[in-house]
Amino acid sequence: MSDQPVWMSQPEDHDYDAARQYLSLLAKPEIAQAVADRLRTGTLMTFKAKDLLRSSRLPLLHEENAHVKKDLKKVAEGKQLSPVLLVRGKIGEYPLTVADGYHRICASYHLDENTDIPCVMVDLL
Repeated sequence: MSDQPVWMSQPEDHDYDAARQYLSLLAKPEIAQAVADRLRTGTLMTFKAKDLLRSSRLPLLHEENAHVKKDLKKVAEGKQLSPVLLVRGKIGEYPLTVADGYHRICASYHLDENTDIPCVMVDLL
């Protein structure tokens, strides 16, 4: 049983589609698609869970949230989590948009707010 996340080396394909779908709620579909395409070629970097929550201004989801609970279970079983997809730049009122992986950030925070989380981040067009 593990108490720290094990991360995949790259996000899964479906994560990019989820990011595009989410971003299309915040920006025109062609912008969402362009940003999602750029995420596919972005570089992996690492940020602390606490800093991702602060910079995105998102609240910490409770441990009993279904998706957070599922990711905490994966961590306990030693299963890999997919890196988070981020967009830096103001979409609406937020300077950092978590395009995919919010629940993984929250699960990691519950384990340790200083957990290093691999992320692919691109700047808004």
